[in-house]
Amino acid sequence: MRIAIDAFGGDNAPEGIVAGAAEAAKEYREASITLVGDEKRIRELLAANGAASLPNVAVRHASEVIATDEEPVRAVRRKKDASLVVAAAMVKDGEADAVISAGNTGALMTAGLLVVGRLKGIERPALAPMIPTMDGVGVLALDLGANMDATAEQLAQYAVMGSVYRAKAHGIASPRVGLLNVGTEPGKGNEVTKAAYPLLEAAPIRFVGNVEARDVLNGVCDVLVCDGFVGNVMLKTLEGAASTLFGALKEEFTQNAIRKLAAAILKPGLRKFKNKMDYKEVGAAPMLGLTGLVMKSHGSSDARAIKNAVRQTVDAIRSDVVGTIRSELGKGE
Repeated sequence: MRIAIDAFGGDNAPEGIVAGAAEAAKEYREASITLVGDEKRIRELLAANGAASLPNVAVRHASEVIATDEEPVRAVRRKKDASLVVAAAMVKDGEADAVISAGNTGALMTAGLLVVGRLKGIERPALAPMIPTMDGVGVLALDLGANMDATAEQLAQYAVMGSVYRAKAHGIASPRVGLLNVGTEPGKGNEVTKAAYPLLEAAPIRFVGNVEARDVLNGVCDVLVCDGFVGNVMLKTLEGAASTLFGALKEEFTQNAIRKLAAAILKPGLRKFKNKMDYKEVGAAPMLGLTGLVMKSHGSSDARAIKNAVRQTVDAIRSDVVGTIRSELGKGE
């Protein structure tokens, strides 16, 4: 299992990326990891992390970096030797089975489309992160930002891809697929969701109907389908609410000695709850609908997040997620 990692993408690059890749290489010996970026700097960091001589770690030099604020299409087309582009090209050329990047999301999506390529039968690839749920299983939500708008037909394609991913990568025999909406009744929503409902009913999936945002964290479905605009707003709202909640709890529990004592007693439970809602545990989100496996890590990913991204990618490669999606789409032709 050959994985190319953009070592210079993300807020904690390259230090955090290389450290996480080194940890992953030590644990997942079956994975062959290639770090892409400035070779001299990467080798220095590998040595610092005790991974200079690991047989399953290699380095591919790339002289350029795509910044988070660069215009995606222009950056990908002009910076042919950027670490993100070179890593994506390794997938296209068959040198890697997957690419992981914590860098510019738009640039990674552009590289996925222009360099890796889109699967036949898919109009638009979708970004599909896992959203933590109270039961610990999580829900795969797509699209959460790759495309701001979507047609009813594209939502149906998202549903099929998401269902395949959860079944193959996560071992869920019959994933429940829900459509994000303003109400649970079939007739609710805007014109797109109304048109999508019967398409989802007819699709080769286990469609459980409309799902309201307030129920998402309760684990009412395994796959949640929506357009990128609505999905990204929901995701940022959940992240903001969680951050505000933990901040408020910390402030309350440090007010006086009695509250500090209570906090000490509750600390194990609170830490478990926080870890359940932590993106670093998830690792990376797949961009489904491409001919190769492209994984997007959070921009703030640290070593732990990158290590978990490698774990998640290993599972997806082993399960042949891309091949299964291609086969499932081919059945409808």
